[in-house]
Amino acid sequence: MIVAAAGLWLVAAALLWRTSVPGDLSLAHQDPRDFFSVRHLERSESYQRGLRLLWIGATLVQLAVLVVAVRMAPRTGWRGIPGGVALGALTLVGIWLAGLPFVIAAHWWRRRYGISRSDYSTILVDPWLAEIGALLAACVAIALVMLLARRLGDRWWIVGGPAFAALVSAFILAQPLLLVPRLEPLRNRQLAAQIRQLAREQRVGDVDVEVQDASRRTRAINAEFYGLGPTKRVILWDTALDGRLSRAEILTLVAHEFGHVKSNHVWKSVGWIFLFAIPGAYVVARVTRRRGGLGTAPAVPLALLTLTVVQLALLPVVNAISRRYEAEADWRALRATHDPQAFEGLMRELSDASLSQPDPPEWAQIVLDTHPTPLQRIAMARSVEASRAGS
Repeated sequence: MIVAAAGLWLVAAALLWRTSVPGDLSLAHQDPRDFFSVRHLERSESYQRGLRLLWIGATLVQLAVLVVAVRMAPRTGWRGIPGGVALGALTLVGIWLAGLPFVIAAHWWRRRYGISRSDYSTILVDPWLAEIGALLAACVAIALVMLLARRLGDRWWIVGGPAFAALVSAFILAQPLLLVPRLEPLRNRQLAAQIRQLAREQRVGDVDVEVQDASRRTRAINAEFYGLGPTKRVILWDTALDGRLSRAEILTLVAHEFGHVKSNHVWKSVGWIFLFAIPGAYVVARVTRRRGGLGTAPAVPLALLTLTVVQLALLPVVNAISRRYEAEADWRALRATHDPQAFEGLMRELSDASLSQPDPPEWAQIVLDTHPTPLQRIAMARSVEASRAGS
């Protein structure tokens, strides 16, 4: 039975791993100095190094808080589901408070390098509603899992894993229907018409085109695609329209988002959530047995610690999947626009706007990066351009 389940898991993972990028696509090594100034290479390296150090520090502090919570939990004397929910809530609040200095430091770091334009109220006041909502959702999840553990014993993971995956997937799919930042229609009618034409050419259907005011908080450039069926829409950050990008580069940016849609990356992500959630729930169930199972209150902090360790262990795998899907979206954008030069120009502007390092250390790319490096993306454009010239 276990062998059959493992085999089915591997088959599903192999199918989700597949993309439309040709397997024989050759990406030649590129010298970052051929595309970026020495100043940009030095600034981006320094900026990203600082962010990585802050991430490492915040992660270590989070683990330390969880270890303390695990050791202190039996001493509280709290029992039952209410006690478990209280312990979970206190642990999560403790993690948030301990990580707040790193959040503030990261914001200071972004402001120092000119990436962020917002004041500190953005991170200290604005997120309160989202933080409270996330805490309430976590408390509900803890209560439900504890209830399952009390009813089903150590086998709660058989139901709890898929149930958790279903809840997360439902949130992802319903995200376009939830409250989004204030948006305005794209006033450039010609550009809006070109984007809609591009959507038809990439066969993603009719879409609305709207603009989000991002310039008051960042100089980074981005575009997003939201919606299912009649709710489809492209959201351009107004930073993409401030003159730094050419018309061709804007269309390339949008084509990349359409590439995600055409490749069904949202639905594939749902598939990965189910694949990871079930064995993850099994690991949590096994570890929490030492505290009497997840049906007991003192086991809740141990479950949170186990879940955090599992997430950290899976981070290289999850990011590898993300980079693979981003590369496929790049490939589809190149095929749709037939403009490798615009793609290359876009990559340079994106790197400059967010100070992403063109050629980061390999460990950082494996552990932290969700996108191919700017150099890898430029190499893909160069490969397409070379193959087109040779045909």
